[in-house]
Amino acid sequence: MKKILGYLFLGTILSTCASSVKAQVEPHFSQYYMYPLWLNPALTGAVDGNYRVSAIHRNQWSSITNAFSTIGVSADVVTDKHLNIGVNLLQQSAGDIGYKYGNGQLSLCYTGVRLGKEGNKVIAFALQGGFLSRRFDASKIITDNQFNTSSGTYDPTRSTNELGQKTSVSSLDMGAGLLFYDANPENTVNLFGGFAASHLTQPKDPSLSANSDSKLPVRYTVHGGANIYLSEKAHIVPNALYMMQGNATEAMIGGYVQMAANTSTDIMAGANYRFKDAIYPYVGLSYNNFTFGLSYDVNTSQLGKLVGGASSFEISLMYSGTSKEKGFFKCPRF
Repeated sequence: MKKILGYLFLGTILSTCASSVKAQVEPHFSQYYMYPLWLNPALTGAVDGNYRVSAIHRNQWSSITNAFSTIGVSADVVTDKHLNIGVNLLQQSAGDIGYKYGNGQLSLCYTGVRLGKEGNKVIAFALQGGFLSRRFDASKIITDNQFNTSSGTYDPTRSTNELGQKTSVSSLDMGAGLLFYDANPENTVNLFGGFAASHLTQPKDPSLSANSDSKLPVRYTVHGGANIYLSEKAHIVPNALYMMQGNATEAMIGGYVQMAANTSTDIMAGANYRFKDAIYPYVGLSYNNFTFGLSYDVNTSQLGKLVGGASSFEISLMYSGTSKEKGFFKCPRF
């Protein structure tokens, strides 16, 4: 296919790894723990409560017309059978040709492996399955075949010569994850970490390439951190993330401080650094069972000069149901 679609996916690749622009074609998030089931299906039910609902919106490269806009929603429920259930929905839109990337998945997580005297150290296993869809509006495509070679003017009546390309593709999409966390309320430091593999079925997408065997690479994710108790009113949560998809990689490190303003309100603030790409500060407010977060990516790579700053804005909201037991694992929220 002509360069039009290539430019669209090049933009996504650059946004995730400015120094390696060969494979990753997926949405990504700065507040990745606020959208847990996308990060790792084994985080299903890893919450201080009976259930959780999360929503996130990322507006990427707002200085560009029809830039990347991504919306995600997830919900998960904790059961008494060591089997947690969750659902995750995502849609990204971008470009002048109406490109849409949609993902819907159901996750099942088993948390019955407990270690330690009180069983506070938990190993969770999860499977995730659903659909992946990608589509665009072929009528909006403009190619070099529609330009008059002598005058250089655009003629919309000319054919694009884009034959045999599918404008809509839906595929089975599977993933799996592993998570360890320490939920002992007596510890000063509670560690957590996980590994996930997404797109294990490597969905084909003939709309992306003239090669009908074009596949979406598996995305591997490693993440972890610690919840460090400072006092009754404060704790810090350092965390790190590494993702690899095809030849593209993404690495982030950072953390946040959470402080109690009163019995029902916590204030959070921190920053992360995405290597060779951006630094993003964020702030949050936790009131009763609600958590609200804001972050702003400030691009530090050469990409910022190419697209007028390339900064991105992200907003998130999470609601956790009534706590089942005091001291249960507190999932990081940034």
